[in-house]
Amino acid sequence: MSLVYSAQRLARELGPWRSTDSAGTAYRALADRIRLLLLDGRLPSGTRLPAERELASTLSVSRTTVAGAYATLRAGGYLTSVRGSGSVLSLQCTTTPTRADTAAGLTEDAGPAHEAQRWDLTQSAPPAYAGLAAAYRQALEVLPGYMPEAGLDLGGLPALREAVARHFEERGVPTAPDQVMITLGAQHGLRLVAQHIHLPGGRVLLEQPTYPHAIDTFRSLKARLIAAPVDVHGTDVEAVVGLLRAHRPPLAYLMPDFQNPTGSSLDDEDRARIALAARSAGTVVIADETTAMLDLDRGPRTPLAAHGENVVTIGSLSKTAWGGVRVGWIRGRRDLLESIRLQRRSIDLGTPILEQLTATVLLHDERTMVDARLTQLRAQRDAMLTGLAARFPGWTLPPAPGGLSLWVGLGDLSSSALTLAARAEGITLVPGPRFGLDGAFERFIRVPAVVPVPEIEPVLTALAAAVRRVEEGSPARRRSAASALAPVV
Repeated sequence: MSLVYSAQRLARELGPWRSTDSAGTAYRALADRIRLLLLDGRLPSGTRLPAERELASTLSVSRTTVAGAYATLRAGGYLTSVRGSGSVLSLQCTTTPTRADTAAGLTEDAGPAHEAQRWDLTQSAPPAYAGLAAAYRQALEVLPGYMPEAGLDLGGLPALREAVARHFEERGVPTAPDQVMITLGAQHGLRLVAQHIHLPGGRVLLEQPTYPHAIDTFRSLKARLIAAPVDVHGTDVEAVVGLLRAHRPPLAYLMPDFQNPTGSSLDDEDRARIALAARSAGTVVIADETTAMLDLDRGPRTPLAAHGENVVTIGSLSKTAWGGVRVGWIRGRRDLLESIRLQRRSIDLGTPILEQLTATVLLHDERTMVDARLTQLRAQRDAMLTGLAARFPGWTLPPAPGGLSLWVGLGDLSSSALTLAARAEGITLVPGPRFGLDGAFERFIRVPAVVPVPEIEPVLTALAAAVRRVEEGSPARRRSAASALAPVV
C-alpha cells in the first residue's frame, strides 16, 4: 500500500523550492526538489503524490508546472503511474537522464566518476576502533558461559550495566547499575523513551537544526514539534526556557555536547537553567550523548543528567567504537526504566549477548579507546577545515571543537542543488533541509569530519566540480537563494 502525501504535507516538505527564472524552468525546479526529497529519504519510495490540480492549487502555480514536474520525474524513472493509485515515487531508476537534467548539470550518470558513488558523506560515522577485533575475541572467550541461559535480557547484562554506571560516575554523575538499561543503540533508546512518555498529538521541544532521525522518530509518533534555534555558536537558551514555560511539553530532545549537525555545546550554567525550566514545566528531557565523548579541544562539561532526575540520557558506542556495535544505553530513574522494560517486550526481547560482552570489554578501557578516536578525528577535522577554507573562501566554516560534523554555510548556494550535482561527481551528501523543519537551512550543508586524510583532497576536488555544475548549469538557483529563502535563525 502506498504512503499518501497530501498537497499540504508535500508543500511543507518542499520548502522554498521555487526558481526566479522563467516559468519554463519552474517545473524543473519542482522536479529537482521532489527527486532530492526521495533520494535523501524525506519522501519514502512508494509515496503517492497528490493530484496535479490539488498540488498546483496548494503551491499557487499552474497545473502545467506540476504536470511538467511529474513528467520529468517519470522520464527519469523516479515516478510511475499506477492505475487506481495515481503517481507513485520510486527509487528504481534505470532510465537515461532527461534533457532537463543534462541542461541543469544535475545528471547522476555522466562524467568520469559516475560509475559508482565513491564517497558517502551522508553518515558522520567513523570506521572501527583499532582495538575492536581484540575486544570481540575476548568476548567470544567468555560467551560459552552464557549459553546455558535463555539469552533474552530486557535490561542488559549486569557487568555491562555496571560499566555504563561507572562511565557516568567518572563524569560526575552518581549512577547505580539499576539506573541503566542496555539498548540496541542510541536511536533505539530514543524510541523506547519517546513512545513511553509521549502521547500522540502532544508537543515535543527540540533544537533546530537537529538529528534527522530524531525528527523522524517524533513525527512517527504524531508529535507536534516546537523548535528552538541552535547554530555553530550555541543553542538559544532563552528560546528553550521560554518555550518550556509557554508550552510545557511532556518531552524535550537536546544534544548538549557537540550537537549534530552544528557541533555546538551547552555550557554548565545553561545546562542548569534548562534542567530547572524543564523540571518546572513537568518536561522530561532526553539528553542525547552520542557524541559527548568526542571532545577535541573544548574541555570537560558536567552531563545534563547531573542537574535533575527529569533528565533521561541516551548514549552508545557507535561513535567511539564503531557503528556496527549495536549497543547503547538509557540512564534514568529506576521507576521509568522499569516501565520502559515492561513496554519493551512488545518491540524486542533484548540486546545480543555477544555485543554486550564486547561493549563491556571496551568500556573497561574506555579512555584508551576514546583517546585513539580523538587523535584520529583531530587530524581529519583540521585537514578538512583547511581544505574547505582554501577551496571555498566564500563559505562559512564552524569552530568545530568536537563531534563528527561540520555545519558549513554555503552563502547563496542551494544545498539541494549541490546535493544533486554532487551525485554526478561520485559524492552523496545530505542537504541542509534534512536537519530542519519545513524546508529550513537550504543554505547549509553538513560535511562529516571523518573523511580519511588522504581522501580529503580528492573529495574536495569532486565537490568543487559539483559547485561548478550548479553555478554554470543553473544560475537562477543562486539568485533565488537570497530572495526566496527565509532567514536562517
